[in-house]
Amino acid sequence: MSIDWSALASVFGVSLAVTVGLVALFTLGVMGLSRRERAVAQGDSATLAVTGAYVCFAGCAAAVAYGISLIVA
Repeated sequence: MSIDWSALASVFGVSLAVTVGLVALFTLGVMGLSRRERAVAQGDSATLAVTGAYVCFAGCAAAVAYGISLIVA
């Protein structure tokens, strides 16, 4: 039995990068929603922050759906 170490390292690197990117995208979405809460408390409008947050959450959902489609296929 032989282990292809370069392929293992490649899978590890890609999965680490995608995980960090997905967590960062979700964090940006949460930050956008918290800016909305702050703006509402001050009486301002934060439509750009809310739109950005929804885009970030949609990107997270798309990444999860793509991962599930890879597993099922």
